[in-house]
Amino acid sequence: MLVLAASPSFVSCGGQRPVRFGVVTDLHYSRREPYGTRYFPQTMDKLKEAMEVFNSSNLDFVIEMGDLKDQDNVSQREQTITYLDEIENVFQSFRGPVYHVLGNHDMDSISKDDFLQHTSNQGDADKKAYYSFAFDNIKFIVLDANYNLDGTPYDKGNFDWTKAYIPKDQIDWLKKELKGNNKPVIIFIHQLLDRFSDISKSLCVSNADEIVPLLEENGNVLAVFQGHHHAGHYSFRNNIHYWTMKGMIEGNLPDNNSFAVVEIDTQNNIHIDGFYNCEDKDLNRFTV
Repeated sequence: MLVLAASPSFVSCGGQRPVRFGVVTDLHYSRREPYGTRYFPQTMDKLKEAMEVFNSSNLDFVIEMGDLKDQDNVSQREQTITYLDEIENVFQSFRGPVYHVLGNHDMDSISKDDFLQHTSNQGDADKKAYYSFAFDNIKFIVLDANYNLDGTPYDKGNFDWTKAYIPKDQIDWLKKELKGNNKPVIIFIHQLLDRFSDISKSLCVSNADEIVPLLEENGNVLAVFQGHHHAGHYSFRNNIHYWTMKGMIEGNLPDNNSFAVVEIDTQNNIHIDGFYNCEDKDLNRFTV
């Protein structure tokens, strides 16, 4: 195990207190029949169990990293919105701030605006697809890669899920969010950014090679939290952890679920306390 020196531009959490949050991803809730390893209706009870844990865990916020809902075998906008309303109601049972990351299935039979109008984020992040917020000197940035390669947003299934893309205006916004920032940063995104790793490129943001250098140049990005790949994944490059969480949808109750409580300590080390299929993991800032 090699320990590296801290970057001189990096500022720690200031010794204040750990930041703690709950995280889930890839719920794919609907009332359709099970398909393979996906038990769509069961994610309602899985999320309820996660919320019980989150509400008793002294958390600052809870975030879901995309694919909150699914659809029926035959796409129907109104029915899909009903599923979204049902699972969002449980997600909002957390007694504190909640945030959403958009996933490709969130636009499978509805528009991006439909999703945003039927979900709520805390404060200034409400009704936004990409945004930032802060807790106790840590900056959290949520990205939205649900765009076609021509820059048009995913809309009612009009997309190829293997071609996720972050358009120029959002990249310009990200540059501004990172510029001059000396706080520790966590990135949330649905599709994967670590195209440089051994993961299939079809799971990754198509222009990730344009995004990752921005994160590395900033010097303060601790980790990228991702969903989309239900089996989970992990990679590390240039002092940034890329942690892909296992999907909640996978597997039958009562033995299968996936959620986690994440703690970032005052030295900017990250501990993931995983439940069920989500393993515990430590993401230390200066360890490779």
